[in-house]
Amino acid sequence: MYSDVDRTPVSIIISNYNYARFLRPCIDSALEQDYKDVEVIIVDDESTDNSVEIIESYGGKVRPCLRARNGGHAAAFNTGFAASSGEIVLFLDADDYLYPNAVSEAVSAWEATIAQMQFRLHIVDEDEQIKDIFPPPELPFDSGDVVPKLLRKGRYQTTVTSGLAFDRSTLETIMPIPEPDFRQGADGYLVTLAPLYGKVTSIERCLGAYRIHGSNHSVFAEKFGQRARWRVEHDFRRLEALSDQAAEIGLTVPPDANLHDPVHLEERLASLCVDEHQHPVADDSKLALAVAGVTASLEMNASLRRRAVLAAWFLSIGVLPRQMAKTVLSWKLVASSRPAFLSRMSKIIRHTME
Repeated sequence: MYSDVDRTPVSIIISNYNYARFLRPCIDSALEQDYKDVEVIIVDDESTDNSVEIIESYGGKVRPCLRARNGGHAAAFNTGFAASSGEIVLFLDADDYLYPNAVSEAVSAWEATIAQMQFRLHIVDEDEQIKDIFPPPELPFDSGDVVPKLLRKGRYQTTVTSGLAFDRSTLETIMPIPEPDFRQGADGYLVTLAPLYGKVTSIERCLGAYRIHGSNHSVFAEKFGQRARWRVEHDFRRLEALSDQAAEIGLTVPPDANLHDPVHLEERLASLCVDEHQHPVADDSKLALAVAGVTASLEMNASLRRRAVLAAWFLSIGVLPRQMAKTVLSWKLVASSRPAFLSRMSKIIRHTME
């Protein structure tokens, strides 16, 4: 751990595109950290709203990086990292914000062997009202050496951009992020490759807020099939990047690793059931994916009850007619689609699993 005397420089890199309405709370949260040695870098990805005006109003308090061409999530991350100097680096989406103690808590828990730190976030609405916690507390973070799990199924329990901090030397090894492949979901690339170079450490407290609103990339319930297909394809790109990076250090990723990942299998089933003609894997079958989901569920790092419920859910998807399976899938993956009685039941089941 670092003592108060050891002032480790930290960089907070804010990536923004047309989020002017959320930008001030985000920037203010970075500037108001109770840890002194923090540089705040703001990457604007050619916004067309008044984001640049807001950024420039902060003067020398922040370091602006105004991109002349829109490049997406990875391009913003690459631009910000190139301008940064901190030994610990946090990436913050412009619609989210950190609590004042986020950096100080991360630094106080940091050790030399850490490649990535992760912490929980409060889910808030557009008015900053707390609605939930992400990831939910009943899902344990994976910590320590997560490489065996990563190699086996291409995923471990982590979080989104604004709940992550990285060791600079690790980022220098795995960046720049391939920009065409990760125009969205650049955090997925980082959390997939970073654990190859050190430990993952988790903080259970919420150190920031993850804002859910209508224009989030991750929230477009009316395009359920499109969302599922994007996530499946994103997983394939992550697995390819992982395979390439692992090969450089003498490790091997099984080509079917995604078939051991319940999260991937949920989305893959959704993609297949909603729009089979655009589904990216031609020879997939609903029953085979569901059976794989049952097996993967039982291997999860979760309570026995939770694993059993998820396994039963996968089995039901496999045997139900396609239209019914599509409805049941949407109830799980898109909360807004659930009937009221099912939402109440879901909350009851969730609390019994904590």
